[in-house]
This record gives sequence, C-alpha cells and structure tokens, in this order.
Amino acid sequence: MFQGAAALSLDAKGRVAIPARHRDALVPDGAPLVVTAHPHKCLLVYPQAVWAPIRAQVAAMPGLDPAAAALKRLLIGFAQEEELDGAGRVLIAPSSRQWAGLDKQVWLVGQGTHFELWSDAGWQKQQEAMLALSGAALPAGFESLAL
Repeated sequence: MFQGAAALSLDAKGRVAIPARHRDALVPDGAPLVVTAHPHKCLLVYPQAVWAPIRAQVAAMPGLDPAAAALKRLLIGFAQEEELDGAGRVLIAPSSRQWAGLDKQVWLVGQGTHFELWSDAGWQKQQEAMLALSGAALPAGFESLAL
C-alpha cells in the first residue's frame, strides 16, 4: 500500500531516488517498475505486476474510437519499464519529464496501488484544487466515508 507524499529531487541525469521504505513493494524481487503518463499531466509509477492487467485493459479498448485511441497512445505509448539502480534511483525518460513538466523538485504521492509523480508546480495546483473543493458536494461513494 503506497501512501503519503514525499518531496524528492530529480538529479541532473533525470533520476529520482525512491524512498527506501517503498522499494521492496515497488520492485519485488528486482522486477522492473513501470512509469507512464497520466492525462492530468503527472506520471504514474506502478509495480510491473500491478501495471500488467491495466495495460491489457487499455490495449483492449477500441482503436477507432478517438477518445479511446488517444488514451491508449498516452498510457501505453509513454509506458517505460525501468529498474532501480544500486542507489534506489529510477530514470525518468526525457519525454515523460517533459510531459509532466518535471524539474528539480518533484513529489511522489501514494495512491494505494501505485504512485503519482508530480512537478512541484503541478502538486501545488492539486493542493489548491483540493482546498477549493471544501464546500463542494462530495463525489459519489465518499458521502458515507467516516474519517
């Protein structure tokens, strides 16, 4: 279970160090992880075993439907299998860094089964959007949640 938000630094080679507490779950037995683009202009970071059934579902979508084809191009087209180096760092491809607007400071945000990787500016916008929802109606399924 991946949770929490961590401010991390992207090094000059485009690598980010995955916090040690998450490495074993993200790359069990040294399996690669998968980094892909998200329509919200962040990146998704999945353990390979969790990504595989999602990729299969996306690949099965109709290629002649324009919206489905666009999402297939984004999710599968940007997907990169990467391995952690000896220091626990993962390389983020230049095209993925450009998509998400990643610069020096990034945010690794747990989403249960995977992480989102945000630029600092993108994560700040997400936090502002969360604050703006304070008086809005809750999304379906959240109205009965007890916190």
